[in-house]
Amino acid sequence: MNEFLLSSTWFGFLLSVGTFFLARTVNRRCGKERINPLLFSTVVCGLEILLGGMEYEVYYQGAQYLDVLLTPATICLAIPLYRQFELLKKNIPAVAAGCVAGVAAHMAGCLLMLFLFSLESPEFITLLPKSITTAIGKGLSEELGGYPSITMATIMLTGIFGAVVAPPILRLFRVTDPLAQGLAIGTSAHAAGTSRAVELGEVQGAASSLAIVVTGLLTVVAAPILAALAG
Repeated sequence: MNEFLLSSTWFGFLLSVGTFFLARTVNRRCGKERINPLLFSTVVCGLEILLGGMEYEVYYQGAQYLDVLLTPATICLAIPLYRQFELLKKNIPAVAAGCVAGVAAHMAGCLLMLFLFSLESPEFITLLPKSITTAIGKGLSEELGGYPSITMATIMLTGIFGAVVAPPILRLFRVTDPLAQGLAIGTSAHAAGTSRAVELGEVQGAASSLAIVVTGLLTVVAAPILAALAG
């Protein structure tokens, strides 16, 4: 029976969706978030692949259908952006300042790692797109001479980490303004973080969605300059 499940083309899909909704159900019954669904499903699926003897190709045969839904799900993030367009329009200076500050902090962190760990130029370039969406980050890393596959991994880890720690960090630093919360999440944790921002509120989701776009554009401009300096 176990061998049948591990070789099933639908097992990866059912495992991913099942673990996600299990975490959501636990959270609803507890009345608060005890388990982050994205982190929980990622860890369980990873352990199943590593310890359960499942080939990744078999898992992906079913999980690929979730990949198909990724693009329309990302597009749906534009809905809160449309609904809150007037609010964002009135706060253009704050939005611009927040995105610039977020990108500057990210680039400063990459430069710090460059000097602390004596990174080679390709390794440094690989880290530069880690806080932007995969659609931009993979191509940017490849064009500048990084390692796209590692860039993809860092982008996913950054997004998951941001989605998990964003709410407690916002509470720790007493960031209560919805616009500021959304911008902070969007500039640091791209689409994965934005899905969490949408759960916090519509303003947070709209600001985070806009931050993804602005942060991506700013990173595309800044990354080649830093890459040239590192080279």
